[in-house]
Formats: sequence, structure tokens, C-alpha cells
Amino acid sequence: MAQRSFWKGYLKLSLVTCRVSMTPAVTESTKLRFHNINRDTGNRVVNRYVDAETGKPVDDEDQVKGYARGEDDYVLFEDEELDDVALESTRTIDIESFVPRGSIGWIWYDSPHFLAPADKVSEEAFAVIREAMRKSDTGGIARLVLYRREHSVLLLPRDNGMVVWTLRYGDEVRDADPFFSKSREEAPAARAKTMMKKLVQSRMREWSPELVHDPVEDRLHEIIAMRSQKRSKPKPAPKQERKDNVIDIMEALRRSLASEKKSSGRK
Repeated sequence: MAQRSFWKGYLKLSLVTCRVSMTPAVTESTKLRFHNINRDTGNRVVNRYVDAETGKPVDDEDQVKGYARGEDDYVLFEDEELDDVALESTRTIDIESFVPRGSIGWIWYDSPHFLAPADKVSEEAFAVIREAMRKSDTGGIARLVLYRREHSVLLLPRDNGMVVWTLRYGDEVRDADPFFSKSREEAPAARAKTMMKKLVQSRMREWSPELVHDPVEDRLHEIIAMRSQKRSKPKPAPKQERKDNVIDIMEALRRSLASEKKSSGRK
């Protein structure tokens, strides 16, 4: 099933413009969702907005945005008014500059979105921009309003479309030096490095989404299936005792490599 777009607008580079649509590249729709339940009645517990003074529920159509300019004194805005003063980047991705593709560290990447031409007429212009970035191995920098907030974004070509990454703000990324400076700069022994390299190589795998599956989600599904069949409540797995003692690194590497060899032999 084709993904529905949640944003439509324009991609612009100088005088080249095309209509585009965008959708989030990741989803949590398959994750288990739990409701709050009244233990006594078995009914769902719901959230409602209520008037802070009267305690009475307020319908959606009676709710407006308000900016506090004093105690119990607000400047009110309708959603339409906020849309009218929206920035140009609300509906246009205007590429301002280009950067080498690998020059932005991963820590700046926030949320990915898929971008594609919105119609047949826009496909050629979209492809020209995409292929220019692919050939020059660059990414486009622009600004875009998403989730009622303007973000800097990075556009990267991917297959027949692009990925639009929202970038974190400068004050959101901490300086790592004060934290890493707590670790001593120590060169490991040559033999330890050789053994560790062998251990790494023994665990090399081709990338697959199966490598990052969620075991907690799997276990929850099992519990739900068991309880749906009115079976007895499963016993929780015994907690592993945490060991904080420091072990000999060479001995640990020997045991690890021996274990890997046994596993490989069984395969």
C-alpha cells in the first residue's frame, strides 16, 4: 500500500520549481499501544480539556491558542490567523546552499522524511535537482516549517526520490569534549588489539532489519496471546545479578574467541 503524504508544497532551486509531496520515513504504527483502564469497571479512562476555573469540559471548537501577556490575560489567536503569518518555508523548500554529503556529522541528523514529485509534470525538474546532487555528491540545505516550527533541513538523493532530514538546532547538540576528557588516553596492547579484531570479524554480518528487532515487543505479544487464551499469568524472568567487578581483558578475549569458534562449529 502506498504511503499517504502528510505534506505537499514546492521544491525550489533558483528558478527551477516543482510540486512535491513528503511523508515521514519512519513509523511507530506497528508498536503496541496500551490504554489506561479503570481497574474497578474495566472501562477506558479518557483525557479531556477542562476549564481551569469552572472545571467543565471545553469542546474542540471552543479552544483557541493564547499568548500570556499577564496573569489571566491572554492574546488570542485562531488557527487561521497563525497560518496567515506563516513563513514562506511552510510550503516551499528553497535550497539555499550545498554541502559535501559526508560533511554533516550524524549527531546533527534528527528526523527523516521521504520526498517525491507530486505529479507527472514535476518529475523532470525534480530529477534534474536530484541527479545534480547525486553527481556532485552533495546535499542541499534549506529551511522548512514542520510541526509548526521552522527547521533547517538537509536534502539527500535516494533511489528515485530524496530524503529530507530535519537537523537539530545548535543548542541541542552538546560538546562531547568535557565528557570524553574523563576517559584516560590509553593505547591497548598489540596482542589485545589482534584478538579483538578476530572477535569483531567473527561477528561480521550482512546488514538486515532483523538485526535491530525489538525483543520486548515480541515478548509483549507472547504475553498478550497467552492471556487472551486465558492461560495462567507467566512468571517473570529471573533478574540477572549485576557484576561490577573488573575482569582481566585478555582472559575475557580468550573466552570470547573460544565461544565464537564453538558457535561457528555448530553452524
